[in-house]
Amino acid sequence: MLRTDIQTEMLPIPGSPPVRWRISEGLVPYETAVAEMEAEVAAIADGSADELVWLLEHPPLYTGGTSAKPDGLIDIDRFPVFATGRGGEYTYHGPGQRIAYVMLDLKRRRPDVRAYVAALEDVIIRTLDLMNVRGERREDRVGVWVRRPEKPLLPDGSMAEDKIAALGIRLRRWVSFHGLSLNVDPDLSHYGGIVPCGISAYGVTSLVDLGLPVMMADVDMRLRDAFEQVFGATADAPRP
Repeated sequence: MLRTDIQTEMLPIPGSPPVRWRISEGLVPYETAVAEMEAEVAAIADGSADELVWLLEHPPLYTGGTSAKPDGLIDIDRFPVFATGRGGEYTYHGPGQRIAYVMLDLKRRRPDVRAYVAALEDVIIRTLDLMNVRGERREDRVGVWVRRPEKPLLPDGSMAEDKIAALGIRLRRWVSFHGLSLNVDPDLSHYGGIVPCGISAYGVTSLVDLGLPVMMADVDMRLRDAFEQVFGATADAPRP
């Protein structure tokens, strides 16, 4: 079922500093990213650092969220597997996928988990819209989905659709971490080692798979524009 009735704007209280916007080049090891997020979240919660969005790519790996089930991991030896504190089940990260780790103080915005997840989905939907791709949210499936009318109908007779972006969040003292992943041009065969997010009835796609040979830098610009529409101003941060 299409979800359309959620208020997603989560602007900060007046006078808040802009969100730091950081982009890392190369592939960032997962353990390094988690350690950095832990430190940043603690500093944001203490009031000693401004909010942060960190864009990066990981080497090929699987992560299992707090709801991950053993049968969601099909090929345990294919890539490194990490247990993670975010919500959700198994997902894949790798080159060609834009990760956005979003560290926001929801006390300065709206301490509403459901609204925050919907706001992240809205950022993705707006980003895709800027590239003439229609992304949609679903009532029973977190993430952003793209209809695929050129594919065979599903067994129930409904139109095929593929997931183009995944979300997984965690909150500590109302500061968020983890975030979202948008498939730009990853190797989609790598998803074969898991049941992505515990959902086997639908496929996975990317911008390039949809016929859009975009560069990561172009996606980043649109992602930033969309983020600012939903969450407010950003400012460039030094690259780590």
